[in-house]
Amino acid sequence: MRRASDGLSVPLQLQMLPSEMLPLEQSGIAANGNAIRQGIEFDRIGRRVAYHFLRRHPGDSTDPGLAGEMVRVPASEVIHIIDPVEGGQLRGVSKLAPAIVKLFLLDQYDDAELDRKKVAAMYAMFVTSPAPENPLAPAEDDDLPDGVEISPGQIVRLDPGEDVTVGQPADSGATYEPFQYRTLLQISAALGIPYPYLANDMVKGNFSNSRLALIEFRRRVSAWQHSVMVYQLCRPVYARWMDAAVLAGALSLPRYETNRARLLTADWLPTKWDWVDPLKDANAEIAQIEAGLKSRTQAIAERGFDAEQVDREIAAERARERTLCLDFRRPGSPAQGVQAVPDADGNSDAAARGDADDANDTDEAEDRPRPDEDLP
Repeated sequence: MRRASDGLSVPLQLQMLPSEMLPLEQSGIAANGNAIRQGIEFDRIGRRVAYHFLRRHPGDSTDPGLAGEMVRVPASEVIHIIDPVEGGQLRGVSKLAPAIVKLFLLDQYDDAELDRKKVAAMYAMFVTSPAPENPLAPAEDDDLPDGVEISPGQIVRLDPGEDVTVGQPADSGATYEPFQYRTLLQISAALGIPYPYLANDMVKGNFSNSRLALIEFRRRVSAWQHSVMVYQLCRPVYARWMDAAVLAGALSLPRYETNRARLLTADWLPTKWDWVDPLKDANAEIAQIEAGLKSRTQAIAERGFDAEQVDREIAAERARERTLCLDFRRPGSPAQGVQAVPDADGNSDAAARGDADDANDTDEAEDRPRPDEDLP
């Protein structure tokens, strides 16, 4: 909670702390007798009552005065976001944990291959001479030959017995690309990310398997959005924000204390996923709605919008189009409807169009040949 003098419309502010600020090695017994496990303080019946945070990040050396100092924060002021993988888990595990070893080794291998290419790009020659007749005689520094610099097109004459060998370091050959691909596949499987989105390589996949991988990936992200972020972060933040807004006078909600549970009810609509094939996906969704397999409310909610708000906007647009005599809907579309715009006599355009349609039908019926007539 912040003061009203801080200039915020709602005196509430969130502070995001990385997991390193809650040290894993902080375990023991608190002064009040509660147990501290992995930086979390529990009461006698196992409820979380407080968190013991570091005042400064352990890797921050800019404020040595507060380095290593701990502070106890009540659990009511802390939102601990965790995606557990087993029951009874106290702290979360990094998503990179299953692939951290392969990522480290792949980085070392890639650096070694870059060094190999750098050495191979250097043009070096080695001059070998026959063994001297007197190997025990020490060689003077002045007698040692200097390095020979070669320019393009130059002819170099060597002394009798000398030979020139050009350095040819071993190349990585055809094993580099398959090794990189298979290693990145294992890393993508460990992280739960499709290979094209991990390596930004869209060449190895076609439309069908890329679509299947994208659907599976979106299901995982949607489960994380609704099961982790909405329940652990969005709902408590929304409740605390609503309470602070009412107490600060930013919102005027009569009988808020009595109707608080109803007023805190909200629909959480994440950002919609972009369609892979917009035309086919839209036609499939329209067919499901017309067949009664899903409702418009569900379809609109999946796109990240509120159905009631969308309907109000559509009604306002239809009224504005009738006022301005505009119609941007294509003929035959489900949105194409009969417009009722009253004229000066009080008749509506819909009735006039209906009479005209009936007249046209009559004319067509009169011009239509009878069954017993001979057709030319």
